[in-house]
Amino acid sequence: MVWDLDNTLWDGVLLEDGQVTVRPEVVEAIRRLDELGILHSIASRNDHDSAVERLREEGLADYFLYPQINWNPKSASVEQIATSLNIGLDAVAFVDDQPFEREEVEHTHPSVLTVDVTELAETLRTPEFQPKFVTDESRIRREMYRSAALRDRIEHDYTGTNEEFLATLDMRFTISEARREDLQRAEELTVRTNQLNSTGRTYSYEELDELRHSPDHLLLVAGLTDRYGTYGTIGLALVERGRPAWHLRMMLMSCRVMARGVGTVLLNHVMRLAREDGAVLRADFVETGRNRVMYVTYAFAGFREVERDGSRLLLESDLRQIQPPPEYLTIEVR
Repeated sequence: MVWDLDNTLWDGVLLEDGQVTVRPEVVEAIRRLDELGILHSIASRNDHDSAVERLREEGLADYFLYPQINWNPKSASVEQIATSLNIGLDAVAFVDDQPFEREEVEHTHPSVLTVDVTELAETLRTPEFQPKFVTDESRIRREMYRSAALRDRIEHDYTGTNEEFLATLDMRFTISEARREDLQRAEELTVRTNQLNSTGRTYSYEELDELRHSPDHLLLVAGLTDRYGTYGTIGLALVERGRPAWHLRMMLMSCRVMARGVGTVLLNHVMRLAREDGAVLRADFVETGRNRVMYVTYAFAGFREVERDGSRLLLESDLRQIQPPPEYLTIEVR
C-alpha cells in the first residue's frame, strides 16, 4: 500500500496549514494491514523533513518502507518503491485523494491498483486485502524488510568484494521436510513468488498437506538467517520419487535472497538426494514470462532440455556434477 499524505493520511495540507490531523480510520487500516503482512510506503509531494517529523509525532514513521517524499511525479515514486522492495508493480495499491494523481499513476503503471481514499473502506473489503492465512512471518514482514534495508546500506558502504561481504553475514541455510506448521507459509510462497518459481503453479494448503503425507513425494522447505535477523522461509521444493528418475515438480525461492548467493542451495540438496538414491533428476519448467532466472539456474546446475511442449519444458540432469555450497554459508539439514 502506497499512501499519499495531504488529505489522505491526514486532513489538511502540511505546508499550507502547518498543523494537520491524521485520519483515525486510515491509521487503523495501516496498523491492521501491517499485522496481516501487507507493507506500506508513501508517495507524497511534500517537504521531506516536515512530513517525516509529523509522522514521527504520530508514531507512524516506522510503518513506512522506502518512503518517497519529494516533488517527483507519483508514478516515479511508486516505481522506485516497488524496485526498492523488489516486488512487481502488480502487487502495489496506491491511495490518493486527487483524481489527477491516481490517473497519472494508472496511465504510467496500468497494473497498479489506484484507490480513491474516500473508497478505502470498500476497497479493503475485497479479497486482495483479506489474506487466507496470517502466518508468523506475515506479522514480522515489515521488520524483515527493515533488516534487508540495513543489510543493503552496509553492503553499499562495504569496500571489499561481494563474497567477502557475504562472509561477514554469518548466513545459515536450513533445509527440512515440511511440517504442518510450515504449510500456510508454503502456500503463501507459491502465490507470491514469480521470478524464481519454476512452474508458476500455486498449491493450496490442502494440496500441500496431502503431498506432505504421500510416500511417493518429498516436500522440502528452506529458511535463511544471518547476523541481522531472519529472512524467514524462503524456499520450497516438491519432488516425486521414482525409478529411474526423481521428478522435481516445483522449485521456488523468494526474491528476497536473490543477491545472497544461495539460489542453488536447495536445488543442489535435492540433486544429492536423488544421486544417493541411484536416480537421475528431471525437473518441470513452465515459461511464465517472469521466471527466466529459474531457467538459468537449472542450466547452470547442469540440466538439459529433453522435451518441450509450447511453454512447458522437461529438463534432466545425470547428476555427475553437483556444485558445492559457497564457503560463506553454513547449511543445516534437519
